[in-house]
Amino acid sequence: MAKHAFDLKTCARPNILALQPYRCARDDYKDDGSNILLDANENAFGPGLSVTSNGELSNGASINGDTNGDTNGHVKSTRPEIDFLGLNRYPDPHQIELKQLLCTLRNTHVHTEKSLQPENLFVGVGSDEAIDAVLRCFCTPGKDKILTCPPTYGMYAVSAQVNDLSVVTIPLDTSNSFALRPDAIIAALSADPSIKVVYICSPGNPTANLVAKASIQKVLEHPTWNGVVVVDEAYIDFAPDGSSLAEWVTEWPNLIVMQTLSKAFGLAGIRLGAAFTSLPIASLLNNLKAPYNISSPTSVVACAALQPPSLAIMRSNRKKILAQRQRLLEELPRVPGIGQFLGGAESNFLLVEVLDKPRDQGGKPSNEVALAVYEALAEKRGVVVRFRGKEHGCLGCLRVTVGTDKEVDVFLKEIRSVLDGLFRGKENVGGESEEQKEKEANGIIA
Repeated sequence: MAKHAFDLKTCARPNILALQPYRCARDDYKDDGSNILLDANENAFGPGLSVTSNGELSNGASINGDTNGDTNGHVKSTRPEIDFLGLNRYPDPHQIELKQLLCTLRNTHVHTEKSLQPENLFVGVGSDEAIDAVLRCFCTPGKDKILTCPPTYGMYAVSAQVNDLSVVTIPLDTSNSFALRPDAIIAALSADPSIKVVYICSPGNPTANLVAKASIQKVLEHPTWNGVVVVDEAYIDFAPDGSSLAEWVTEWPNLIVMQTLSKAFGLAGIRLGAAFTSLPIASLLNNLKAPYNISSPTSVVACAALQPPSLAIMRSNRKKILAQRQRLLEELPRVPGIGQFLGGAESNFLLVEVLDKPRDQGGKPSNEVALAVYEALAEKRGVVVRFRGKEHGCLGCLRVTVGTDKEVDVFLKEIRSVLDGLFRGKENVGGESEEQKEKEANGIIA
């Protein structure tokens, strides 16, 4: 082969060469049927879809309300189906029907009398596409910055690095249940006009707390800052009814509210996210997206999930999740070696401290013990949770997704057994590579 001038190290963008490999929940522990997966905040009760016993979408989950009349003039609903023979055609580039269903869901008129319309929406491949689209829309690579409030969802920083943007951080208030610090954010925005986007996760990940509407409003009312505020509501359906600020975007020119069908709707596999925003911003986001970013199968399933029969199933599953969440709040602290819950309880997961010895013996939060528990649960007991001990204010913390009643049974039993073994010296804690192991376990983005 002839000598070639190509050199990857000088041809590729420096910020891309510097990227660390993205690690997600399924890189380490697979969904192979043998593990209890309480690590990625998925919906353990399954998809919120009205389906038959054969797993097919039922007649009641009609995606568009179309009806067919029989020979007697009676009306019957049609069953939504993926048109496999039509997959040679590109999907709908605009997804108006899907957007209207999302608007109908979020037009609660709790926060405004105005109503969302399809033109207020951008839909993408999960919330991650919306996170990236906002940065490409508003930030100049190598020049502008974003602001995040750790501890928070790691994809904001990953997307910033991909887009060659710096990240300014204003940590949440660890002395006040991880509350947002609007005054500190305002001061940062006033000091640095190159900050173009503020990302606020509500309910927070991993903090599980709802951000006060008044705090978000305070940031939006900044008198001189020219930028956008993004509120990530991935877990909003586990918060009290009326908490979503999606419809509130009709009152602000620079507010974006992101949501997903991956969590409460139990549809992580279809990768469908949405961004509600003002008409001008929505137009920009839709102008820059790939023309056919939502596949036809994704659209059919998403529309079916937003029909009344499927919404009823989603809400039923949510009720079960909230019951198991309450059970964890009550029973997990009874396990020797478990400390306090940090943050809030308005999501489908909880953030909890692991101590170096039982609380009644003066135990303190410990990353070494938390990591040992995380590893022992996953590798020896088949129960996978998430280690978050390296996050700001999360010393010794595990993030535990709320599972089914049987999964919670097993989790409570196994974490009690693991901690008992650690305190009795039957399980190993720490080691020469402890710091590196903590960093790797904490580096998973989910």
